[in-house]
Amino acid sequence: MATGREFDVVLFGATGFTGQLTAEYLARHAPTGTRWALAGRTRAKLEAVRDRLGVDSVGLLTADVNDPASLRAVAEAARVVISTVGPYITYGDPLVGACAAAGTDYVDLTGEPEFVDRTYLRHHAKAVETGARLVHSCGFDSIPHDLGVLYTVNQLPADVPLTVNGYLTVSASISGGTLESAVNAFSRLGAMRKAAAERRKVEPRSQRKVRGRGKAGRVTDLGIWAVPLPTIDPQVVLRSARALDRYGPEFSYGHHLAVKHLPTALAISGGAAGLIAASQVPPLRKWLVNRNPAGQGPTEAQRERSWFKMTFIATGGDHRVHTELTGGDPGYGETSKMLAESALSLAFDDLPTTAGQVTTATAMGTALIDRLVAAGIEFRTVSSAVRT
Repeated sequence: MATGREFDVVLFGATGFTGQLTAEYLARHAPTGTRWALAGRTRAKLEAVRDRLGVDSVGLLTADVNDPASLRAVAEAARVVISTVGPYITYGDPLVGACAAAGTDYVDLTGEPEFVDRTYLRHHAKAVETGARLVHSCGFDSIPHDLGVLYTVNQLPADVPLTVNGYLTVSASISGGTLESAVNAFSRLGAMRKAAAERRKVEPRSQRKVRGRGKAGRVTDLGIWAVPLPTIDPQVVLRSARALDRYGPEFSYGHHLAVKHLPTALAISGGAAGLIAASQVPPLRKWLVNRNPAGQGPTEAQRERSWFKMTFIATGGDHRVHTELTGGDPGYGETSKMLAESALSLAFDDLPTTAGQVTTATAMGTALIDRLVAAGIEFRTVSSAVRT
């Protein structure tokens, strides 16, 4: 952990939509005495954000992703850097590299698998050397899934094979930046597969058996239809399972979207396939992105109506556990909360010794769960029983 730095936390991308929400959260909830700063390309815009926050003590740092010296200065000034500048595959790598070189902890909210794999290949070894913790996907991608599974696993016996199925129910709107990141990721499926293959060649193999297993169909006891969800979240969960002995000698995870009616499940599957196909065609890709430009997001009223629920059904030995994780607006209100609390956890909590590219479950674990519960996100055990 970096010590002797000017700031405990620096928020890079503070003038964007999610960046401003994260700044507002830090202004309200960072512990008294926290030394933090806003970073971005334009000082005048940073000053405007600081003025809206009404916190004169917040520092300002001017930095640009195309200026390595400015990124190095940000990394060397901070104990933890938060990045909200996406799409990360386009803009994110230089800052990760600067943090890895400086021994500075780093968090972001990416849901882009190719970016995560590329930063592992480029910066993991240096981060291990310097002690930096590089923790991607610290928003709705993928904290509810990663920490929800950790919470569930902790309700099961140790040292036995574990099976967990996760089911997401959600009502929310997305911003232009999120849409652009998704469309860009879908347009790069070949590059994404190549990056994943390159990572597999160099990443140490786990001694335990870990696999993903999403399955479409009716889940009678929950009264839902399940659709496998091809997001980054199961990759994050499985990396935590490979890293942590608590996940047992064998572990499997299924990741699903939950809907009430079969026609809805079929429509979602068809719509996802259509979006992926459209993302391969440049004119259609441009049209999709331009429909909701980056920098715009749902209104406060829309966010207040939004919510999510993750349901986990898990078995281990003769035990069966049903847990839930619930919160408000997943993409923005809760994401900014999760991102800020992740950074504060790295800055101030007594955590396991880790370095390199690590997951939230590996780096922060139950300390971050405790923070999120205190911040209003609910983790609860619905039922726990011994099977006969």
